[in-house]
Amino acid sequence: MTREEKGQIIDALAEKFSQHEHFYITDASGLTVAQINAFRRLCFNAGIEYGVYKNTLIRKALEKQEGNYEELFKALHGFSGVLFSKEVGNLPAKVIKEYRNKLKGKPGFKAASIQSTLFVGEEHLDTLVELKSKNELIGEIISLLQSPAKNVLSALLSGKQTVAGLVKALEERKQ
Repeated sequence: MTREEKGQIIDALAEKFSQHEHFYITDASGLTVAQINAFRRLCFNAGIEYGVYKNTLIRKALEKQEGNYEELFKALHGFSGVLFSKEVGNLPAKVIKEYRNKLKGKPGFKAASIQSTLFVGEEHLDTLVELKSKNELIGEIISLLQSPAKNVLSALLSGKQTVAGLVKALEERKQ
């Protein structure tokens, strides 16, 4: 590969890093071509981009980004694949976990960047799987906000006569 070709790959990879708020770096060493293709298919079906790059190219592309990725560079060794997700930060972790159930621990998890927060090391994968997406959090907040109003409405509707009697009793008590 010539310097010019490497430069083009670095620029394209740097562009992907800048366009995606969430990316994961995996270790797919030991997987056969058929297994990697099955993993790619699973990623594609989930709306995740997956590519295998040389560690030096990943490092140089990350160096072009704003922010400090020094901690992430420690994970760049061996066979590295990068998963890109635009909207959902935990989706790649779920895909990795799902595929691992089939292959007993492969692909390995090296690191992730979720909105510029770095997670380096295998121990963070379970945390990332449980991480809620922005839409999930908004949905939970909306349901929490709706809950008191629903309770009041259901109480009012269930006891129409009781409410009328209560209002009448309070009115009489005033006089």
